[in-house]
Amino acid sequence: MQHRIYFDNASTTNINPEVLKSYKQLLDQYYVNSESLYDEGSLISRMMEKARSAIAGLLDIQPDEVIFTSGSSESNTSAIKGVCFAESNKKHIITTNIEHSSIMNACAQMERVFGYEVTYLPVNEQGTVSAAQVLRALREDTALVSIMHVNNEVGSINPIEEIAEIVKKKSHAYMHADLTQSIGKVPIDLKYIDLASISAHKLEGLKGSGILIKKKHVPFEPVINGGEQEQGYRGGTSNACVNMVFAKTLRLALENSSKYHEKIEEMSSFLESELRKIEGVEINHPEHHVSSIINFSYEKIPSEVMQNALNRKGFMVSARSTCASKSTDPSYVLSAMGYNDVRASSCIRVSLSYHNSMDEVKQFIKALKEIITQYG
Repeated sequence: MQHRIYFDNASTTNINPEVLKSYKQLLDQYYVNSESLYDEGSLISRMMEKARSAIAGLLDIQPDEVIFTSGSSESNTSAIKGVCFAESNKKHIITTNIEHSSIMNACAQMERVFGYEVTYLPVNEQGTVSAAQVLRALREDTALVSIMHVNNEVGSINPIEEIAEIVKKKSHAYMHADLTQSIGKVPIDLKYIDLASISAHKLEGLKGSGILIKKKHVPFEPVINGGEQEQGYRGGTSNACVNMVFAKTLRLALENSSKYHEKIEEMSSFLESELRKIEGVEINHPEHHVSSIINFSYEKIPSEVMQNALNRKGFMVSARSTCASKSTDPSYVLSAMGYNDVRASSCIRVSLSYHNSMDEVKQFIKALKEIITQYG
């Protein structure tokens, strides 16, 4: 059996054994509906609220500002529609041209179906926007500004706290931050951020699990209608056991981030330095990026061909956001950063975790050189 090496942690992560153990234990015992009035239901409800309080403590927010969701795609969509539906007299949204598909498609729907105008701010060659850009785009009828903290393809880091402060002090708009790729990797102060999205499966947690942070003052219309679950903001029977273990998932992710940061930095720096030594390889990620994401191109070999070749050698990598992994179009992120179509169509994303090793990185470089010799 070929030894397989997982270098696609920005796509999803393996479940932390401690999280999985807790989930199984909960699932065996706590299966009743948390909304039930009998003792067992009340117990699960209390346990879920305890988890909500623990999450709030880790993020320095209030417990009733945590809404459990199925993940960041739902959280992102709910943030945009929930605020815009509540602020129906305002018909303008600001975002960027390299957001996750959940943001891009939600904004497109708001334009197409509900008559909103969306300003898509262009990123610079570093893959970021500035607070000054946001300030210039703000209008009296701006309902929401939605910007990702860290880009999922190239790891660029937006000055999200500075942007949020500008939005808060210079407008009546609300600020949403997609923290999917940044939580546990880049410190974040939520002081001026009104809404934020986090997904568990990026943090060694369970798929189908996430939260939307919604500050108390933010008007919000529910997107999923149902009962009074999640303070009436998100209907449907609570996925109680999944929600309960989110607290442990987040705590462990934050602890491990601090514990293993230097290891990931070391592997990332070595990988980039070795890539730069290979003739024809171009580094796509900006200088200021999360160290776990490395993005490069070798223009003589298209992304799909390179992915398949690396797969045959035992490496699991991606080319662009996994949500668009079956597309053969150039990466819209790299195109937005100013790279030509050939370079944007031959990109490879390597995303590391503390589970990876320097030996695996060295094996990757060896395999890449062999592929280039064979196909390039």
